[in-house]
Amino acid sequence: MTDTDVPNRAKDPGPGGYAAARLRLLTEETQPGPPRRAALAALTDDWLAALHDAAAQDLPGVSLIAVGGYGRGELSPRSDLDLVLLHDGSAPEAVTALADRLWYPVWDLGIALDHSVRTPAEARRTAADDLKVQLGLLDARHLAGDRGLTTALRTQVLADWRNQAPRRLPELRDLCAERAERQGELQYLLEPDLKEARGGLRDATALRAVAASWLADAPREGLADARRRFLDVRDALHLTTGRATDRLALQEQDQVAARLGLLDADTLLRQVYEAARVISYAGDVTWREVGRVLRSRAARPRLRALLGGGRTGLAERTPLAEGVVEQDGEVVLARTARPERDPVLPLRAAAAAAQAGLPLSRHAARRLAATARPLPTPWPAEAREQLVTLLGSGRPTVQVWEALEAEGVISRLLPDWERVRCRPQRNAVHVWTVDRHLIETAVRAAGFTRRVHRPDLLLAAALLHDIGKGWPGDHSVAGETIARDVAGRIGFDRADAAVLAALVRHHLLLVETATRRDLDDPATVRAVADAVGTHGTLELLHALTEADALATGPAAWSSWRAGLVADLVRRVAALLAGDMDGGPEPATAPSAEQERLAVEAFRTGGPVLALRPQTEPPAEDPAHAPEPRAPEPLGVELVLAVPDQPGVLPAVAGVLAVHRLTVRTAELRSLDLPDGVDDSTVLLLDWRVAAEYGSLPRADRLRADLARALDGTLGIAGRLAERDAAYPRRRGVVPPPPRVTVAADASRHATVIEVRAQDAPGLLFRLGQALEDAKVRVRSMHVSTLGANAVDAFYVTGPDGAPLPREEAASVARRLEEALR
Repeated sequence: MTDTDVPNRAKDPGPGGYAAARLRLLTEETQPGPPRRAALAALTDDWLAALHDAAAQDLPGVSLIAVGGYGRGELSPRSDLDLVLLHDGSAPEAVTALADRLWYPVWDLGIALDHSVRTPAEARRTAADDLKVQLGLLDARHLAGDRGLTTALRTQVLADWRNQAPRRLPELRDLCAERAERQGELQYLLEPDLKEARGGLRDATALRAVAASWLADAPREGLADARRRFLDVRDALHLTTGRATDRLALQEQDQVAARLGLLDADTLLRQVYEAARVISYAGDVTWREVGRVLRSRAARPRLRALLGGGRTGLAERTPLAEGVVEQDGEVVLARTARPERDPVLPLRAAAAAAQAGLPLSRHAARRLAATARPLPTPWPAEAREQLVTLLGSGRPTVQVWEALEAEGVISRLLPDWERVRCRPQRNAVHVWTVDRHLIETAVRAAGFTRRVHRPDLLLAAALLHDIGKGWPGDHSVAGETIARDVAGRIGFDRADAAVLAALVRHHLLLVETATRRDLDDPATVRAVADAVGTHGTLELLHALTEADALATGPAAWSSWRAGLVADLVRRVAALLAGDMDGGPEPATAPSAEQERLAVEAFRTGGPVLALRPQTEPPAEDPAHAPEPRAPEPLGVELVLAVPDQPGVLPAVAGVLAVHRLTVRTAELRSLDLPDGVDDSTVLLLDWRVAAEYGSLPRADRLRADLARALDGTLGIAGRLAERDAAYPRRRGVVPPPPRVTVAADASRHATVIEVRAQDAPGLLFRLGQALEDAKVRVRSMHVSTLGANAVDAFYVTGPDGAPLPREEAASVARRLEEALR
């Protein structure tokens, strides 16, 4: 059929002529997609115009208008027709007769019809009362009759929409949110509604309405293609089913895919999901912009009155991390940020946004995607730590990850991600696509970081445990190889990479064994123990198992499964306990520099320190994967010697907090002076610190402030309180509560108190002060910051140098926990 055939076939105003032409258009080998929809709309336009002209007989003051989807020319094979018969009110009876002669031929053909007869004033009043009517009129298109009447209404409706936008747009936003709650996220549904679900055609239409308001605009990149993809799929769905449906049911997906020339139903769903993500992300960005504009408009008169009509200042910018600031409710790049020189900046900005519970601005994400240098292989330690912080931020991780993924940043950071992106899971238990399930698992795992000694490995395993689903065969076997490779590329050493690979390989082991095997059979427990190898890996696997199940869906985890898995873990842990030493770590001999600093501290009677850049040590090559160990330190190394005296730990930690230094690792121990110097001891502190943002302070300033802190003239608590009042830290993340436990029998010489908490400025200062108030002596300590998680162990004794009695140890643990709340 040629384009010139359409008008000729539409000359017959009767339903038979239109029906035959319509059938030929839909059954012949017409080019599908936009050309066919345009041809169908044109054919329908000509038919309705001919009906109107034959029935109106030059009746003045009347026009026939297409609205809604038909007004946009988006006619799918079984679409209904949205029509308005507009009249000036001068001949109501004649208009009623005309309406009958228009509507009945449409009904006779079995075509669904949404119709109304209104004057311009009635149309505007109805639109003012009904948002859906107003949205339909925004796409009004003239078909027949008095074109001036149509043009005037369009002009008035657009003016009303723009004038009422501050009131109507929030209403439209709420309507979209309510529909999303009812219909779900299109990008994750196995049987999605292409129109009503979030990210579907309704949302695309809402974004057009926002743009028409001139108040804000949606990101345009990819929107037209996403909309066209949905319309193409809906066309194929209508032709396949012969029904006016927008739900892509499972039983029709293969036929729809074949009609579109796609490989299979999974390929179809991936394309649908990708289109939905484009529209959903555009909606998120657009509604944030609408909110900012409306808040700005509401605040401007008040601010102008306060300033006496003067010029308002720029939006406040609050530092969050190096090169990253908060502005107007979003995370943006600092003016001094240079992504082309700072390859870690994308991850640092993402981690800062997630920790603050704020969205990463689209402009920042696009700039990072366009200009940031690729990370070297392996990644520097800071990049890995920022990734762990991002993954451990809980629910805010999702929106930040989606912003990075929308701009292609994730696939560049983790090329293996591309194989699982938008991949459907044809399993009724799963509620997410593979990639979203991995992020959801990380969100769940963030709540279990207090249960494990290596939260960084738990979060990385959560991200990677199903990465093998993009490959043929057993996804656990394929994922083991991929996880080992990814772990090495992002900077984990070989020992940690081996642990991650084992976690991915066996992430289904606990739940499958617990629910399918006899736990009273020693062979069952031995098989699991042989697979996990160490208590640390078992601890991680237990947390990963629960996070994975909770992220799968409500049917995947229950108290029954949880009890069986916990029972299995207890049995395996008991079997592995025979291989655990449980004694204290052997002390390492001091270096020559440490002895020199200790002697100088003794002779001067004050603190002596040294600052030097800390480089990452080369990865080790163990014969097999040992117990998970802490990763290499970050930032600079601060070695400090102080004469043994009370208050050293809170003083040092407080000074570092005042100078905005983040503690990555820290060790404290007593050091005997060399023979011939003195019989007394000096406290030796070996810290790895990094600047929160900005440059590091000079060593002489640190030493001077530390001396003042030790003699009580610095006022650390007051300084920190003033800073927090001036720059209140946004509590975007609601972390798991801190956990403080006494590790029974961990040492014969001291009581070991373990602390797991969310890292925060002044955290170690509060812990040190609480220990000081409890009048216990810190014999040694081992502090690690893994992502945003602090994992600390304090070896403490009473004043007599002996381990604390059980009740006193429990009291100290409670005191520490209270200090962290």
